Amino acid sequence: MLNKNGLKFSVGDLSAGLVVFLVALPLCLGIALASGAPLFAGLIAGVCGGIIVGLLSGSALGVSGPAAGLTVIVFNAIQDLGTYESFLLAVFIGGAIQLIFGAIGAGKIAFFFPSSVIKGMLSAIGILIILKQIPHLFGVDQDPEGEDNFFQPDGENTISELFNVGGFFEPAAVIIGLTCMAILIFWDGKWIKGNKILSLIPGPLLVVFIAIFVNQLFSSDFSLKGDHLVKIPVSQSFKEFAGFFTFPDWQKITNPAIWKTGLIIAIIASLETLLCVEATDKLDPEIRITPPNRELFAQGAGNMFSGLIGGIPLTQVVVRSSANIQAGGKSKFSAIFHGVLLLISVYFIPDLLNRIPLSALAAILILVGYKLAKPSLFKQMRSEGQDQLIPFLVTIIAILLTNLLTGIFIGLGVGLAYVIYTNFRSSISVNRDGKAMMMRFNKDVFFYNRAELMNWLAKLSKGDTLYVDGSKAKFIDHDIFLTLEEFLEEAPKRGVEVFLKDVTRKKINFLKDNEVISKTLVGK
Repeated sequence: MLNKNGLKFSVGDLSAGLVVFLVALPLCLGIALASGAPLFAGLIAGVCGGIIVGLLSGSALGVSGPAAGLTVIVFNAIQDLGTYESFLLAVFIGGAIQLIFGAIGAGKIAFFFPSSVIKGMLSAIGILIILKQIPHLFGVDQDPEGEDNFFQPDGENTISELFNVGGFFEPAAVIIGLTCMAILIFWDGKWIKGNKILSLIPGPLLVVFIAIFVNQLFSSDFSLKGDHLVKIPVSQSFKEFAGFFTFPDWQKITNPAIWKTGLIIAIIASLETLLCVEATDKLDPEIRITPPNRELFAQGAGNMFSGLIGGIPLTQVVVRSSANIQAGGKSKFSAIFHGVLLLISVYFIPDLLNRIPLSALAAILILVGYKLAKPSLFKQMRSEGQDQLIPFLVTIIAILLTNLLTGIFIGLGVGLAYVIYTNFRSSISVNRDGKAMMMRFNKDVFFYNRAELMNWLAKLSKGDTLYVDGSKAKFIDHDIFLTLEEFLEEAPKRGVEVFLKDVTRKKINFLKDNEVISKTLVGK
């Protein structure tokens, strides 16, 4: 089917939107809790990310909402600014700055991240999801859903929390979680996919209803309650529901601290969005490319609207986007539909949603995480060579031990170091035949190649002949020219004869007493 803009959408988008809704619901609440914001603020951001950003974005499969990468910034900003209303003004300003980023073309920064780092980010998120959700699968729910830092608000860390499973697990959560996981694995198999009727039923939706039913069958002493279930604010009337919304304090518009916070939110949210855009596009089966500047504009509009009505900042998010892709989403309508479902559910059926066990949602997310970090990807990266494998692994480890953005930049640094190292090793090649040394500049030669050049020049002795061929180099750094000039002055004293080909100071002319020293290397 086509909409009036010519965009394809299908019934699959509706089922995918439903799956994303089930994944997004606890994440919105958990991220709001970890951020020190009202729980309803996370739901507002999820609705704005689905509907506002979904309508304006050029991303076919990206899903936006509150992001775990901003939790520390949000938590500190709320404390520093004094009131939540002041913080909302900063969110609105941050969205406006993102609009400017989109207008000036800042989205092009997305193309500067190596694929090894992006793949490392995807795998790290997959592993992180699994590690963070295992405790929830067993009913250890002290750490809020959606929290992705190594050091957790409850005093534990990602690894130590796993050891709590043995001592604090809930038997009902274990039964529900493992049952849901078994059903999901079975539902993802060939037998179900080959059945025209059963394949129409989304596995996550099925296990959610089974989890609610099973939990209701348990006795009151055994069943899951309280923190082990989804928690959505419940209103008894429209007036009470409207009271959940909060609005910015416009009187603080001249406060420099608010503008500073808005700028920080805009920069971090934009970077996280662009990284997720790149990662989501790599997962897209149809290999579509998201316009990055349009995405910044859409995110800016979403954050402005979220800040206006009481929501926390939002970005495009890999977990929800990958869940969308794995659930069969084909167009942006799945993201929009998930936002509509969030809006409808929090008003009409909060009591039903508050019966969903977190262990069932953990089972859904663990399967999402596995598909992001499949062992086959590690084998692929290993086969592509050390320069791809090392940044990939470093990115994974850094994200697991810190957080998403810090890990990404550590991985990027290692990736750039490998680029420099690879260029360093391959820019200059040397062949020695008796007293003759042939030195070739295979490509552009930069200042960091100077040490290697000086090392080779130091090996020349009396009676040697040096041939330097720069015909393949489009650029030769000034420091390289200075090093060669100094050697040319010393060469006669050392008894070394030098011949240069295409190494001139346009690529520079080596002139001495108005005489061209460089000679053409013929037949070498």
